[in-house]
Amino acid sequence: MPSEPAISKIPTEIFGYPYIEHGNDARNALAAQHCPFLNDICKKPRKSEPHIKIGVCSVGYKGNFLNAFRPIVICPHRFRKEEVFKAIERLYLSDWDGKVDWVSEVSIGVGGSVDYVAAKLDASKETIDEFLCVEFQAAGTTGTPWQAVLDFKADRQFSKSSYPYGINWANEFVKTMMQQVYKKGRVIQNWKRKIVFVVQDVAIEYLMNSVDTSELRDAQPDDSIHFVTFSMDWQEAEWRLNHSGSYSTDLAGVNKILGGAMTEDFPGEDTFRSRIYSKGRNDGVF
Repeated sequence: MPSEPAISKIPTEIFGYPYIEHGNDARNALAAQHCPFLNDICKKPRKSEPHIKIGVCSVGYKGNFLNAFRPIVICPHRFRKEEVFKAIERLYLSDWDGKVDWVSEVSIGVGGSVDYVAAKLDASKETIDEFLCVEFQAAGTTGTPWQAVLDFKADRQFSKSSYPYGINWANEFVKTMMQQVYKKGRVIQNWKRKIVFVVQDVAIEYLMNSVDTSELRDAQPDDSIHFVTFSMDWQEAEWRLNHSGSYSTDLAGVNKILGGAMTEDFPGEDTFRSRIYSKGRNDGVF
């Protein structure tokens, strides 16, 4: 059994396989641009050449609030694993008597579409008795790991230990995700139902280090907006998603997150006045 691969600023998984995997399945996936999580062709195209798929599921990264390299999931389809769905069922649907059916891409009207809905039919099998909405949110990169993919395609190794990409934490987890949380959360809270956002553990770590999460708490049954986190752990020769935490909040808590930093971190008015004066002097305004 191979030991945990070294992580640096390189792709950690390409077309579903760890970069150290060189078996036929990994080679065939690379050649066919096949995603094992979708069981279909990869959905992440190059903007300039849409027929070419990037194929990077996760990348190594450290910095900001991370003091060691971690594999960071950058494709939401990476969460399409049985262990993720089973964890949601265990955490939220244990009192459902009967089979859980998963329906994908269901319109929520003004809130857009929901990635997945866990549904339970009533006794007649013609009406939805219970449901739970679930969204997947991955990180995104600044720059691109594409050169790393080209190097890997050439001879299944990287030419260097660091490639010029970053992780766009604020865009993906504050701007993109939290806007979706607010829009969809308003609808779900009005229904007095729940929506679960599936994220990697580093997403919540980022939020807790960057914005006001004072009303993000251990999951409470009365809250409508939930976050379930998964860690990426090396097990049995692959990166496995393991449930690592469950949190919840309401729309008031979402507003605090969208508002940014906690009030005690706001600059004082006198400080801002000094900044205006200094900037004006430097720009020749004063």
